[in-house]
Amino acid sequence: MSDHLETTLPTRMPTLRVMPMPSDANVHGDVFGGWIMAQVDIAGAIPAARRANGRVATIAVNSFLFKQPVFVGDLLSFYADVVKVGNTSITIAVEVYAERNRLQASTVKVTEATLTYVATGDDRKPRQIPPIESLSAGA
Repeated sequence: MSDHLETTLPTRMPTLRVMPMPSDANVHGDVFGGWIMAQVDIAGAIPAARRANGRVATIAVNSFLFKQPVFVGDLLSFYADVVKVGNTSITIAVEVYAERNRLQASTVKVTEATLTYVATGDDRKPRQIPPIESLSAGA
């Protein structure tokens, strides 16, 4: 990896942090894209469920870009932000950074994705997302 690809982690708290294990990778130590996608889905669901004030289900992966490979032992930080709220759906942007060679503190952005979730009720059917004012009133 060349130095121009290195970056710094965002200063805010990540939504999720995880370290892939050997069972998450192929025989060469490259982490499976599907494993990364599952972690991105989990990270995206956290702010979606918080904003929807309840259950959500993934309805679309709008974009997904693997910018750099991920290796066993990388410490991955997932940053997820609400980018759009509709009547029943929430779109989330997720960025993933890998901290490598922690003794030399190399950090690279490895993945970015946009996913859409739908708020659902106990019957698993779409439901209205509450207005933001009603969420803060209960706090």
